[in-house]
Amino acid sequence: MEKDEVLLAKRFMDLSRQAQQKNIVLFSDFLNLNELNIFRQQGSELYSDFQLSGGYELSERQMIAFLPDALCYDWNFPISCLKITPVNIKFAEKLNHRDVLGSLMNLGIERSMLGDILVDETLIYVFCHKKISEYLMEALTRIRHTTVLIELAAAEEVKIEPQKESGEGIISSNRLDSVIACICKVSRSQASQWIRSGRVFINNKEILQTTYECKPLELISVRSFGRFRFLGDNGETRKGRLKIQFEKYL
Repeated sequence: MEKDEVLLAKRFMDLSRQAQQKNIVLFSDFLNLNELNIFRQQGSELYSDFQLSGGYELSERQMIAFLPDALCYDWNFPISCLKITPVNIKFAEKLNHRDVLGSLMNLGIERSMLGDILVDETLIYVFCHKKISEYLMEALTRIRHTTVLIELAAAEEVKIEPQKESGEGIISSNRLDSVIACICKVSRSQASQWIRSGRVFINNKEILQTTYECKPLELISVRSFGRFRFLGDNGETRKGRLKIQFEKYL
């Protein structure tokens, strides 16, 4: 592991130990897929139990709650859901994830304080650490050229389906390297390199085996490239190759 990854692993162990010793629930910041994988590598070394949440069921960026054995009080993840809408929809721009994240970062917000950002043209939901929610509601008044209104929302209100587009391709087998090469439009050797270097995740779990057999509906994430839903194959060509279908998250 890199130096910063070693420090992060030590931080996880420290939070776990403190939670167990003090009989309190402690939380990490929001973690990306690679950071979550580093946490999972701790495995049985942890001192405490744990739970993961990003505020809603399909979250990619998640917090860890470290739970002591002797827990005698109720607790909740310190996650707020913010609903963002244009003040005047008539003059609203069609915003994307990058627009929203850029506006938040320009306010001096660290990425670790932010969870998933869901965008559906003029309706946006941002999951964030509870301690910055009031600040964001006051400070974020504009995204690009669109004046916006921000209010707290219950996670149950979130109805946005992630934006995605359908794709299809032809491969020799459902091996992970073949699927990645097809979906990302790169060579199979490049796909294999990404897999072996820890850039590929299946259902938020790092997969290092190029021969891994992809299964229908699995979520494939390629770090610095994007997320995809593998839908499976839809028959064979005359030469016996598989015709696959997938969805790319935008």
